[in-house]
Amino acid sequence: MPRKRKLLAQLSALQSNSSFPPFDALENVNTMPDGDSSPKSSKYFAADKKNSSRLEADFFNQPCISLAKSFLGQILVRKLPDGRELWGRIVETEAYLGGEDEASHSKGGKQTQRNTAMFMKPGTLYVYQIYGIYFCVNVSSQGDGAAVLLRSLEPLQGLDAMRELRSASRKGPTKLLKDWQLCNGPSKLCQAFGIDKAFDQRDLTQDAAIWMVPGHDLPGEQDVVVTTRIGVGNRGEWAQKPLRFYLRGNKFVSVVDKKTEREMAAMGHFFCS
Repeated sequence: MPRKRKLLAQLSALQSNSSFPPFDALENVNTMPDGDSSPKSSKYFAADKKNSSRLEADFFNQPCISLAKSFLGQILVRKLPDGRELWGRIVETEAYLGGEDEASHSKGGKQTQRNTAMFMKPGTLYVYQIYGIYFCVNVSSQGDGAAVLLRSLEPLQGLDAMRELRSASRKGPTKLLKDWQLCNGPSKLCQAFGIDKAFDQRDLTQDAAIWMVPGHDLPGEQDVVVTTRIGVGNRGEWAQKPLRFYLRGNKFVSVVDKKTEREMAAMGHFFCS
């Protein structure tokens, strides 16, 4: 075989055995294998999902605040009954610290039938219902009754399915949801991922229908906004605790704290001067 043809054959073999798609495919991720469209900004969905391993028990076995920050940039995966997979990058979380936390469902250390999952091993899902209609999903951490609320996702794969699920849960005629509207809130992401009370007490390290995989280009401290939680205004001093974390500049976040972001920008200018 001529030398040039031999080299081309070797190169082709290396590409076919690689765990990653060709570089140009990563730069233009617009259509996934299921024919679904994903946001052009989803550069984080770069690795071949078949070679992605789920996050294991040691990842979830962290103090609550640490876990809430560590979730940012990681990817939640949901496998639907029909085999389709939904992928979303976590961009916003809230920490609920257990017994001492007046805004937590486990305040006072009280364990009930409803909040049992908050006292189970780290990585256990705690799903509860609000207003008798919507669901929110949390993940237990270290510490009795401590858990992290998943507030917003950046949708990466399965957007058409997410729209179907969101539409099915809404009453009356509905407009086509934009990408950033699919999962920008705790109940919205549960609708989009088909998460309901049946997922309560499931183990993210073992479950066949829902799990997490490592994200790519994980954020640094300078990329994370630390601010107060949403909807806990009647919990005294705990309403002011900086226990919400989100990726600065990410358009999929539910609520942006402009004041805190301005303060961060000012501090950054100070340290750079």
